[in-house]
Amino acid sequence: MSIAPPPSDARSLRTSPVAPTTSSAVPTSPDVTVPHTVGTAVPTGTRGFEFDVAIVGLGYVGLPTALAYHHAGTSVIGLDVSQRRLETIRSRGADLLEDDRVRLESAFLADDFVLTDDPSMLARAAAVVVCVPTPVDEHLVPDLAILRGAAATVVEHAVPGQLLMLTSTTYVGCTEDLLVRPLTERGLLPGTDVFVAFSPERIDPGNASVSHEDVPRVLGAATPACAAVADEMLGRYARVHRVPSLAAAEMTKLLENTFRAVNIALANEFSDICRTMGIDVADVVDAAATKPYGFMAFMPGPGVGGHCIPCDPHYLLWQLQADRQAAPMITQAMTEIAARPGRVVDRTREVLSDAGRGLRGARVLVVGIAYKRDVADLRESPALEVLERLIAGGAEVGFADHRFDSVRLPDGTVLDDVVDEGAFGADVVLLHTRHSDADLSWITGDQLVIDTTYRAADLTSRILL
Repeated sequence: MSIAPPPSDARSLRTSPVAPTTSSAVPTSPDVTVPHTVGTAVPTGTRGFEFDVAIVGLGYVGLPTALAYHHAGTSVIGLDVSQRRLETIRSRGADLLEDDRVRLESAFLADDFVLTDDPSMLARAAAVVVCVPTPVDEHLVPDLAILRGAAATVVEHAVPGQLLMLTSTTYVGCTEDLLVRPLTERGLLPGTDVFVAFSPERIDPGNASVSHEDVPRVLGAATPACAAVADEMLGRYARVHRVPSLAAAEMTKLLENTFRAVNIALANEFSDICRTMGIDVADVVDAAATKPYGFMAFMPGPGVGGHCIPCDPHYLLWQLQADRQAAPMITQAMTEIAARPGRVVDRTREVLSDAGRGLRGARVLVVGIAYKRDVADLRESPALEVLERLIAGGAEVGFADHRFDSVRLPDGTVLDDVVDEGAFGADVVLLHTRHSDADLSWITGDQLVIDTTYRAADLTSRILL
């Protein structure tokens, strides 16, 4: 069930950031009333709102974003269609940084932080911010179903005076397609009746070294008036960098993550080169990183996971097909990244062969299956493909990652977390993700360990991927 909103009194009422002039022809939702602050006349042309912002989607981006807004003194509605997700948040089970956990506890004590699954609540917020996933399907084609559904809901419940903003990574022109045109068809003109913007999310799960407030937000808008309203809203908790258009903001996010993808592919290639030459690639990367200009350190690994790098560049490649525009460097980088988990399995087979046995029947323990260090997140984790491929190769496979009780692989196989790693009797240990709290004391000095992190120099028996 959704939590009922706080009473509409002087403490909870908010007004929209700009006083738009609305056309009498523009319909308003029949079930929404215009609240007035007690004892204060609402200026002519201003629509009053009970909440400052509504966040649509409370996942790895939406929930921290909602907490950042609330921490900055903003009243917040958090909307998610998943009752399970809402219960996870309410039970304090959401995977959050410690600072965000503190913020969540504070929010639960306030009367201006509401969690709900009721989309009609959106009409009560001065701004509506969409933070939903934009994955790709098994053919690497963008799956826009979640974003289309969220945008349609936002348009359906939009009222004059609102700011409507997308943050989900998507193709160039998406905000125009999913917000600007449908709103116009409803009779809500962006820049006059409502305000439309795009500001790509910049959340790095598990990274406590940079706070939300220290990460600038790129902003593109449909009109100058839209930019002014969105700038004020984003500026409540972050610095804002404006770009001239919605398209420029949408492309900015694609560049950010494509840049990372290309450089990770290059780092992986250098790791193979260095192993052939008998050099530890980590030493090379660390040395190159001492240069104060012209170099940014990227470490190789077993593949890439999360939402951004495995998915986002494919939105650009997909869109370019319509214009017959080639992007060979990006295409090759994404091909190499996709092949990396297979390389991990091939390397496991090589190491076992050098030790005098084959992959079939070998006991392989994969340590750490999250897509990155210190997060309970399996989205696009290369470990899932690695586990599946090892099983297909005939190995007896287990995983050890106490952030997960069990895992379901793409083929439907379910594996349970190995509680006693030492008792598993692994012929080879595959170090996939090393969480900061991981206890590896059970690894013996003569045990075969394949280090896909390139950072486990303390394990004397390790073999680099």
